[in-house]
Amino acid sequence: MEEMSEALKGVDASELSQGVLDLGYGGGELDGAPSDLWGEVVLTACFVLNMVPHKKPKITPVEVWKGYKPNLGYFKVWGCFAFVSHTRVFPDAGDDVVYYREYGKQLGIPVRKRTSQKGDEGELKYVTISCGQEGKYKSKSGNVLKPHPSIKTGCKARVRAGILLDGRWQINSIKLDHNHDMSPTKARYFQCHRTISSYVKRRIELNDKAGVRLNKSYNPLVVEAGGHENISFLEKDCRNYIENLRRLRLGEGDATAIQTYFLNMQARNSNFFYAIDLDQDGRLRNVFWVDARSRAVYEEFGDVVTFDTTYLTNKYDMPFAPFVGVNHHRQSILLGCGPISSEDTDAFIWLFKSGLACMHEHAPRGIITDQDKAMKNAIEIIFPNTRHCWCLWHIMNKFPSKLNHYKQYEAIMYALQSIVYGSLEKVEFEEGWDEIIEKYDLQDNEWLVGLYNERQHWVPCFVKDSFWARMSTTQRNESVNAFFDDHVNSKTTLKQFVEQYENALKVKVQMEKQEDFKSSSIGFDCGTHYNMEKQAQEVYTISKYKEFHDELIGKMYCDYLSHKVNGANFEYQISEDFMMEGKKERLYFKVWLNEDDNEVRCNCRMFEFRGILCRHTIYVFIRHNIDLILEKYIMRRWRKDVKRCHTRIEINSESCSLTPEAQGCHKMQKAFDEIKELANDYDNKCMIVMTWMDNVKEELSKHNVFYGSDQPNPQSPIGRNIENDVSSIPNPSQCILTPLAARKKGRPPFKRRKSQSEQADLQLTEFDDTGHIVGSSTSKGDGVVGTQESITMQV
Repeated sequence: MEEMSEALKGVDASELSQGVLDLGYGGGELDGAPSDLWGEVVLTACFVLNMVPHKKPKITPVEVWKGYKPNLGYFKVWGCFAFVSHTRVFPDAGDDVVYYREYGKQLGIPVRKRTSQKGDEGELKYVTISCGQEGKYKSKSGNVLKPHPSIKTGCKARVRAGILLDGRWQINSIKLDHNHDMSPTKARYFQCHRTISSYVKRRIELNDKAGVRLNKSYNPLVVEAGGHENISFLEKDCRNYIENLRRLRLGEGDATAIQTYFLNMQARNSNFFYAIDLDQDGRLRNVFWVDARSRAVYEEFGDVVTFDTTYLTNKYDMPFAPFVGVNHHRQSILLGCGPISSEDTDAFIWLFKSGLACMHEHAPRGIITDQDKAMKNAIEIIFPNTRHCWCLWHIMNKFPSKLNHYKQYEAIMYALQSIVYGSLEKVEFEEGWDEIIEKYDLQDNEWLVGLYNERQHWVPCFVKDSFWARMSTTQRNESVNAFFDDHVNSKTTLKQFVEQYENALKVKVQMEKQEDFKSSSIGFDCGTHYNMEKQAQEVYTISKYKEFHDELIGKMYCDYLSHKVNGANFEYQISEDFMMEGKKERLYFKVWLNEDDNEVRCNCRMFEFRGILCRHTIYVFIRHNIDLILEKYIMRRWRKDVKRCHTRIEINSESCSLTPEAQGCHKMQKAFDEIKELANDYDNKCMIVMTWMDNVKEELSKHNVFYGSDQPNPQSPIGRNIENDVSSIPNPSQCILTPLAARKKGRPPFKRRKSQSEQADLQLTEFDDTGHIVGSSTSKGDGVVGTQESITMQV
């Protein structure tokens, strides 16, 4: 090799033809020369002759040119199908590094640029490229018994090159002896040989924005390439790229990026609302936001909401606190949310006050939560006139863990379930509860005593006199949590979560639109001859029609017992048979009807609770030849023929806006797909397309600088420049610090955790008439009013 290097130093590029390099080697046949020798010749020649690539190599640097036999002591080497440049001066030694890296990949060794030297004007003068296993590793581990792993072996292999006066690079010295094993099949695992093409970057970027987890993005790429060995990157590389991309998006810090994001969203729609709460150090503590569409949805369906903080979504361990409602299709809808740093009364007060300001001081008529005492205290302060209900399902699920140590556990459970679900009147429940407590000697059970004292919050006969839209906080929020499981995880940053919340809203909107379409275009054959069934199908959405249909059919289980008449007033006794845990049960109901104004009431209170007539009422209507549902018993919120304002408001999206590069990439991809469909049937068409694409790639490559690890690959789709998504708007005037990780209260590291009731310093901010937070000083930011502790945006 030393002789070869000396011979190469005297070679002049002018003696060469384009793409072919003639080198003298002292005579003799070289047919039996090892393949790695040819690779070294190619490498050295490329350095000396200052060549750049012309198109993708058809042979690798360590392969002998197929079909050519050296003669007369000379041999020819195809320098990676390169062409000689007589005048080109490289601004750096990037091409040299790429050639040497390709050489190292073929041999199975890592490569790195070790040292370089630049001139006074910043031009590169000298470079040393070495084996990646050069040097000795100095462990930085504090524990000598657990040193960090290293690939360093003290390898001395290296290439030194310098630039000549005419701009050509010359090899000054070469040492190619390695002191370690070389394995070409394992070369792909070295960091220097792992690259991600622009095409792959684009795909995983789009999937990341869509909430697709990285492993679900990576696996299709492996399948598409035909196996792991055919791709030039690992899943870890994709993950690092996405993490770095997220850092680029959040360059000014997670908390500040959120505020900037909110400002941009508000610029798109002035009805976008947000509030940010800071501690005394200017660190983000609580956040609340509602998009313009959700504010309009609240006007329509904000009569009853559920509130739950049992979903853990971001790396700061800030509980996710969504306000969830139900629309006319009985779908869960997101009315606003706020990650909060703690679950104490003060945090909930701040959140509820922010929500109240956002909704123009219109508090919900009812709110459903779990048994959290801090929530209860905050609701009593901020929503004094709102009916507060606890989730019955949540409570009943606790009975086994609280009572399974009693010998008569099964009998106690059956008796309690019967009295809870079977009591129609408050007095009936209270008397039955006392009998059970006394019969099974449960007076000392503090949990049951506390539950009974709060019976007005959870027992059906106590809460059914108010409208609850058939909601349960756990059922509704579990469905929302399950939905978010596909979009976020416990490592999601706050800015990412805001973007994924936006994606969740879009999906919810599409689901609502689909149900609107079905309700307006799909009909059912009536199962009965009653006109009220046909009427229900005409006015109700599909989901509510099915509910009414179930009640209409369910009247077959009802039977008339007796009735009393007092003028136009009727009082009926109705029985109903049903099954409870495999046993036949019978309950008795009372229905009151006034024939003068057709006022009807049943003590099951289904209409008051769910907004739909019960089977007992329907039974009495039919008995009195009332064949249609009276308009006053058709709630507006369940109708399908109502034009609602929120349906005309679209969700403004920042995350889906495309850069010009991305738009161009999308256009080209669409055009390629169309061409592929046209040429997919015949091989000759495919060959025409491939020839055309080869010509296009060859033409484009003439306009590109040879690609390296930090430049787009001409063989792949055009890469997009990563820009800050919020760079088009001014930075907020106040610097907001990223939140500290919230203190965990025994919370397990799962996405949904148990609440405080299941398991075991904020000043109150005042709002003025316009909804702004009132403070001692005003920020200079546009539309930002607040103290150092709190910032809110309101229009």
